[in-house]
Formats: sequence, structure tokens, C-alpha cells
Amino acid sequence: MGLGGTCAVEERMRFVMAVEERQESFAAICRRFEVSRKTGYKWLERYEEEGIAGLSDRTRAPHHHPHAIAEDVLEQCLAVRQAHPSWGPVKVRAYLERRHPAKDWPVASTIGALFDREGLTVKRRLRRRSPPSSAPFAHCGAANDVWCIDFKGWFLTGDGSRCEPLTLSDAYSRYLLRCQALARTDTEHVWPILDAAFREFGLPLYLRSDDGSPFASRGAGGLSRLSVKLIKAGSRRNALHRASRSRTCGMNGCI
Repeated sequence: MGLGGTCAVEERMRFVMAVEERQESFAAICRRFEVSRKTGYKWLERYEEEGIAGLSDRTRAPHHHPHAIAEDVLEQCLAVRQAHPSWGPVKVRAYLERRHPAKDWPVASTIGALFDREGLTVKRRLRRRSPPSSAPFAHCGAANDVWCIDFKGWFLTGDGSRCEPLTLSDAYSRYLLRCQALARTDTEHVWPILDAAFREFGLPLYLRSDDGSPFASRGAGGLSRLSVKLIKAGSRRNALHRASRSRTCGMNGCI
């Protein structure tokens, strides 16, 4: 049994007693107790200096923390956060740097860790997504078989307004049917674009999208309000199913 067992102090005491009895060589005793000679000499030295208390395990935490935050810095960071509960570590650090530019403030990640330790961080709720499906993509063999619809990611225009670009394309011909800037990503804004495209180009067999709003939901069958409107629009087929993170909507039912 080595010196790191359950009864470590007792084992180390037996080691010390075996050495003091001098019936075996020091190397042989170390082999029997399964420790190195360096470790054996360490326990002997501690026993001579402190007695049995020296054979107990010691903490490995450093005695000095050169990168620890000063107490006054901690208090100022916490005071700003308590005065502005909605501010994150980046904004808190920027505020302190403006108020006291000559002072060396910790980085935002360190301030964030401080807020976590003090219980000042509210964990963000995970976004609920519609359940995935293993259904394959609809086959695309001609124009108007499958259309693809997607929001490309919002951005701010020159006047500071939020823009949500929506694209609608034919999967077979790669023809861009619509590229429209919308104010919001909801059924009320998306449906008029689809309705106008249906009237101009006819109804596709399937409409493919991702699992985001307003194309999918966590309701029955993953149907959203937009999905129901597409089904009601009617065509030879218009079902709604997903493959991986994508979704294909046909017009007359659900696959």
C-alpha cells in the first residue's frame, strides 16, 4: 500500500518507524511502501520538524496570487454592477475606464467571473427550438418543385433601422424569386411576400426553410401559423417536414 491510501497518516507513520528500526535499507523500505526515495526523505523531514502533524496532507493552493484583483477594484466593480444590474462585464469595464482612465482595470472575463461568484449573473434561458426530424429533403427535378426561403441575418441600415433580408429562390433553377427587406420576421410580414410570389410564379410543390421563426414552431407536427397558411394555400402537395436543421413545406398535408 502506498502513502496516498485511505489511512495515509498511519501508513506514513509506519514508514517512518520502519526507517528508524534500520532493519532494511532505505531504498528497500521505499520500494515496500511504493514511494520514491525523494518522497520518503520528504516525510522523514516533516516528521522530524512537526511530528505526526507533519505527515498530514497539505493544501496545494499557492500562498501568493500575483494576478489577484485588488480589494478596492473588486468593490468598485461590484458597486457599478449593483447600481446598474442590467450591465454586463464589458459595459462595467468601459464605464470604469471612462471614470478612472489611469487605473489598471481587470479584463471583462475576470469581471464576469467575479459577478458569477457573487451571484450577480442571471443565466440566459436556452432558446426553445422545434423538434428535429429525420425526414429526407423533397426531390427537386424541375422548376417549381422546391422553393427555398430564408432570412439572411439582420443588419442596421444607415439611418439606424433594423433590416431583416428575406430571400426566396427556386431550388432547381437557382432563380431568385424575391429578395425583400422586412421590418420583422413574423407571419404578417412574410406571408404577403409569399402570396405575391405565388400569384406571379405559381405554387411550388414544396417550400424548404430552416427551423427558425416563423417557419416552424413547437406545436403539433411542428406547424407554425405560416405553415398552416401554406397548407391552406393548396397545391398538389404541400407538407411540412424537417431534415436535420432544415424544413420542407408541402401544400396539402404533413410528411
